[in-house]
Amino acid sequence: MSGDSNDWTELREFAGVDLTQSFILSWVMIRETLTIDIDLCLTPKHAFYEEPRPAEGICIRPALLEFPLCNSILGDNIDETMELKYIAAGLGHGKIIGLKRVGDGQYRIEGTFGVIRIDAERPLLRLKGPAV
Repeated sequence: MSGDSNDWTELREFAGVDLTQSFILSWVMIRETLTIDIDLCLTPKHAFYEEPRPAEGICIRPALLEFPLCNSILGDNIDETMELKYIAAGLGHGKIIGLKRVGDGQYRIEGTFGVIRIDAERPLLRLKGPAV
């Protein structure tokens, strides 16, 4: 499958979510896993979707997006000579514009924080705690 390109909407990990309505809060590298703390927008198709309050308009849940066995994090203005934990800690937060699988173990996340390229295993999406 090398060379394949899949938008996040085609990846099973993101069934029932809307990444374009989601917000990255922080990035952290723990051991070999890049973990992204995210306010995740769930759609009515998601098993844990709850009807939002009238003032909210969308269902937001706290979540973690994990990229196990992360080998590299690349992007504009990133010093590639730094350890991955320091690179991750320096990445910005903001709204997600898109996420693509651009090849075997290659992912591209774009948002108001810029464009980040990740070399890692297939991502895992985990919801945290009760609805906010």
